[in-house]
Amino acid sequence: MEMISTIGPLLLMFVLFYFLLIRPQQKRQKAVLQMQTDLKKGDKIVTIGGLHGFVDAIDEGKVVIKCGDGSRLTYDRAAIREVTEASAGDMLAKS
Repeated sequence: MEMISTIGPLLLMFVLFYFLLIRPQQKRQKAVLQMQTDLKKGDKIVTIGGLHGFVDAIDEGKVVIKCGDGSRLTYDRAAIREVTEASAGDMLAKS
């Protein structure tokens, strides 16, 4: 009985950490990975460095981003933080 009273709070703490910290982080990582794999040409995106632009070309691990001044920059796919606006082709397909 003493063993349960000493292990019980540790077990409870582990369960709380799992549901409050570990599980939400795993969900966020899956969502970001899904967003990065679903990138399409024409998507308006923001990189982790704060660069805003449009996806101009996509390779397996790289993305070419067209900036406002017309320059094209090559980034790793993992450097994309969010898609702020889906491409027009996606909008038509969803409606």
